[in-house]
Amino acid sequence: MRTTIKELLGDYKKLIHHDITVQGWVRAFRSNRFIALNDGSTINNLQVVVDFEQFDENILKNISNAASLKIVGEVVESQGAGQNIEIIAKKIIILGDNFTEERDKTILQPKKHSLEILREQAHLRFRTNLFSAVFRVRSSVSFAIHQFFNQNQFFYMNTPIITGADAEGAGEMFGVTNFDMNEIPRDENGAIDFAEDFFGKKTNLTVSGQLSAETAMMGLGRVYTFGPTFRAENSNTTRHLAEFWMVEPEVAFNNLEDNIDLAEDFLKYVINYVLENCKDDLEFLDKRFAEEQKQKPEKDRASEGLIEKLQNVIQKRFKRVSYTEAIDILKNSKENKKGKFQFPIDEWGADLQSEHERFLVEKHFESPVVLFDYPKDIKAFYMKLNEDGKTVAAMDVLFPGIGEIIGGSQREDKFDVLKAKMKDMNVDEEELWWYLDTRKFGSVPHAGFGLGLERLVLFVTGMTNIRDVIPFPRTPNSAEF
Repeated sequence: MRTTIKELLGDYKKLIHHDITVQGWVRAFRSNRFIALNDGSTINNLQVVVDFEQFDENILKNISNAASLKIVGEVVESQGAGQNIEIIAKKIIILGDNFTEERDKTILQPKKHSLEILREQAHLRFRTNLFSAVFRVRSSVSFAIHQFFNQNQFFYMNTPIITGADAEGAGEMFGVTNFDMNEIPRDENGAIDFAEDFFGKKTNLTVSGQLSAETAMMGLGRVYTFGPTFRAENSNTTRHLAEFWMVEPEVAFNNLEDNIDLAEDFLKYVINYVLENCKDDLEFLDKRFAEEQKQKPEKDRASEGLIEKLQNVIQKRFKRVSYTEAIDILKNSKENKKGKFQFPIDEWGADLQSEHERFLVEKHFESPVVLFDYPKDIKAFYMKLNEDGKTVAAMDVLFPGIGEIIGGSQREDKFDVLKAKMKDMNVDEEELWWYLDTRKFGSVPHAGFGLGLERLVLFVTGMTNIRDVIPFPRTPNSAEF
């Protein structure tokens, strides 16, 4: 029976002087005697000691970097520094040789390759310390998300990936069709006749599961979605992906304050879970983060380390600030008055940019911030209209280094108000008849939010490019693997 390296290193005292079987990939083979073995279960390697006089020369010459091995041996206390135990090899089986031309080179050393090059080498990317750590953390974040909602009596919903609705009204959606591109049917006016398509109407890949989740919430009370979403935005920035994962809870009878409380509790729970369960990976990422900061000009360096930053988010209550107060702060800031903002703040109603969000979080309040009560004209049609008639009950959670990490609102529950807002914002009422209907049959106050998984993983890993926290990034002109 195979023992994982994580199991062995965590419970080694019980296994001293026992024979065990391990399997993994060679990270290094030194002096024809010491194998550094890793099986992906942990960032830590296992040292295997080989008595080269006891093994066939043909086996030893094929123990090269990246080759995969099965090893049977005795667990003993290590005589050298750097590890508590090691394995004295009794049997070595080569499962997969490394027969590339670079077999003797350190092809899996992160310092030998840029992160951009590694994105083009998916089969090697996961074998580096950096990306194995990032994706173990991503896995833990995903597990913690499900665990949080399960413990709080939410029901998990799988909402459609193919949809006829544009939840955000942005129009930046990927079309879905079964048409032969050489023979697209058209109507008498020359427009594409989607009635002839597979679904009988124009359909797209979803940008959000929210609207569908609201229909389920109206019967189940507390629901959440967690799945892939898509946006056809032709952007090559470090913050955008064409395919990304969204977490979207919807809660009946919740108001805006309840929604903010839920978002804060949720984020703190997930981050705390990672701190408690990903210690080795976070220590590695923390050291990398510190090295990266040293390369920056002093004025641009983070004021705290990665682990310290995560601990501070858990310990601090999020600062709650109205949009109106935030505009006053930004408008009167030295940065704005001296023209240091790329997008100057001149008046109430401005749509805040990332630079404004990060100023509020990192410089003014020095803590996570929740902004609420935004102007209705810069927010989506489904958000609850406040009594002032000018603002909606929207909320955004802002994090250091990231900016907006969660966006949400209390939803408009009044049928006539929602219908009027849809008309004002040119949202097709016929297309969303079913969404309007949810306000006819026992409508209730309700609220929800959306979290971009990759943004949260960026925050907890200290990575700076969103393409480096998703296994197979989908961006303009890039759909490999």
